[in-house]
Amino acid sequence: MKRTIVILLVACCLFAVKTKTQEAAPLKLAQTYKLPADVKGNFDHFAIDLAGNRLFATPEAYKAVLVFDLKTGNIIHKISGIEKPHAILYREDLKRLYVTDGEAGDVKIVDSVSYAVLSSVKLLEDSDSIGYDPATKFLYIDNGGGDVHQTYSMLSVVDTTGGKKVADIKVDGETLEAMALENSGPRIYLNNRAKSQVDVIDREKRTLIASWPITLAKTNVAMAYDEASHRLFIACRSGGVVVFDTQSGKELAVLPITKGVDDLVFDAASKRIYASCDGDVSVYQQSAPDSYKLLGKVATGPLARTALLVPQINRYFVGVPQHGTTNAEIMVFEVH
Repeated sequence: MKRTIVILLVACCLFAVKTKTQEAAPLKLAQTYKLPADVKGNFDHFAIDLAGNRLFATPEAYKAVLVFDLKTGNIIHKISGIEKPHAILYREDLKRLYVTDGEAGDVKIVDSVSYAVLSSVKLLEDSDSIGYDPATKFLYIDNGGGDVHQTYSMLSVVDTTGGKKVADIKVDGETLEAMALENSGPRIYLNNRAKSQVDVIDREKRTLIASWPITLAKTNVAMAYDEASHRLFIACRSGGVVVFDTQSGKELAVLPITKGVDDLVFDAASKRIYASCDGDVSVYQQSAPDSYKLLGKVATGPLARTALLVPQINRYFVGVPQHGTTNAEIMVFEVH
């Protein structure tokens, strides 16, 4: 009898611990969008149209932008005519999409109603990451570099309203990655992966004003920004998020994450950092500008490094590429 009671108590305790762990998970899988077998290769970026109930995805090797119904997860359209889609911006006021095409070396402007490619703005090959200034409606695009056999890259400025390029900013370094724009000032923070540093650019003067070496981790690719606390987060594929003070330009700490990161976001409302890595999402809670706690690592899938947080609907989207006999999919998590 005593043995039975002990076993029951142990079982209850294990169940309670398991339940508490599940409840404490920062992300819970809510839905999975299944993709057809011909969608192969890595995803790059997502964009959202909340009013139109649509998600836009850019599988790089598919030569198209996929349009999903947010509720059903069904593909409702394939926007073709894009050789290698990378980053994507949606302007709801104009009902237009802006998609960087790394193969063609341009940014395609697409009517999001008819899905027709309206025009393109010529840049250099490897047109990739973007940063958007909602005040000026200017789109900043990194392009050129090693793919065109140059030791420098271009940060091109495109007027999304007029659909034309207005400037090129030359940046020393053959590989540029993600960027973040200040709202309260003119600075752009740019990941210069080739030189393992953050380049700080004045977007009004269009000149480089500082470079901050990254020493606490290697291969800087993704970036997020907590402007209110003057903290810049640099995600590195070696397995760390380096925290910078943007007032001093100094490294303050490194937050351990899984290797192979490609996307990073800071949610100002919840004070959370989401790092989408190879196989999981590392989630940190910020309690103060210099205080961070790992809430957990949520499993995703092999090379599932592309993600988008949409706080308005409490969802976090993760693209999982095709691997082995398993088709590509998009995992939709509820944020807890």
